[in-house]
Amino acid sequence: MSGKLDLTGACKPLADIFASASEREEQRKAAVAKRIIDIEIDLIDDFPDHPFHVRDDEDMMQLVESIRERGVLTPATVTRKAGDRYEMVSGHRRKHACQLAGLTVIPCEIVELSRDDAVLRMVESNFQRSEILPSEKAFAYKMRLDALKRKAGRNPEKELGSNGAQLTGQRSSEQLAAEAGESAAQIKRYVRLTYLLPKLLEMVDSRQLGFRPAVELSYLNEEEQKWLLDGISSEQTFPTLAQAGKIRRFSATGNLNSSVILSVLMESKPQTTGSYKLPRAKFAHYFKEDAKPEEIEDTIEKALKQYFGGKGNAKRR
Repeated sequence: MSGKLDLTGACKPLADIFASASEREEQRKAAVAKRIIDIEIDLIDDFPDHPFHVRDDEDMMQLVESIRERGVLTPATVTRKAGDRYEMVSGHRRKHACQLAGLTVIPCEIVELSRDDAVLRMVESNFQRSEILPSEKAFAYKMRLDALKRKAGRNPEKELGSNGAQLTGQRSSEQLAAEAGESAAQIKRYVRLTYLLPKLLEMVDSRQLGFRPAVELSYLNEEEQKWLLDGISSEQTFPTLAQAGKIRRFSATGNLNSSVILSVLMESKPQTTGSYKLPRAKFAHYFKEDAKPEEIEDTIEKALKQYFGGKGNAKRR
């Protein structure tokens, strides 16, 4: 026995342990790169019940142009399916843009995820979009909340905000609220929108029907919502929050019918004498969803002043 220590076997693991942060990042990128391959677009199925719309708007046209010039800069994320097919987790817009650009393949990172983890990844990646419709938020929050409940061993069908601790000691609604940066109460309101008929939900997306009135109306059953749609079509008016609350109370007491809905919708709405009423649907897309009324008024006033050359009265022109 020579008395010398043989460190040969220890050198490699020690090198791995004490590798610099940059080296570890390079190793991570190399590992990811091995999982990235070009996949035929026709072999990739959309995520089931994907809550986010893929729209052919100005942003899409810009993405198409970018892909034509520089290719797909960020690979899509997919999971493997049976029969040599794949399922999109994140990258639905990139996939559509590639098709519009005339491409037949898209670079993808192949990952292994459980169904619930895939839901969480899909929702998180799509929340990076610049504009998200109320309906998209509603179904995305519901899917994410249900996935969190299942992972915690809870029943996803339980009402949002009900008792029951997660494994972490935190309720799913509270965890989602912390992740989304919204209150648990606001998330509950968004999830309520999933109980609306599609036509009513479209009215919320187009800003014709207000968010809070829509939440109240989501408690109506399917037949009552159909009566409401008929009333809106007949009177060409949308219920205010006060009217929606009244309709909901009639429903709760079993006294709601189509005539009652018409009667409520025909009630005069408060309006200041001499004021102008602008349909929200005509300008809402210029503002963020959470924009305050005073912010909207201030912006419109500034725009009018600029349009009329800074003069306070258009008649002077």
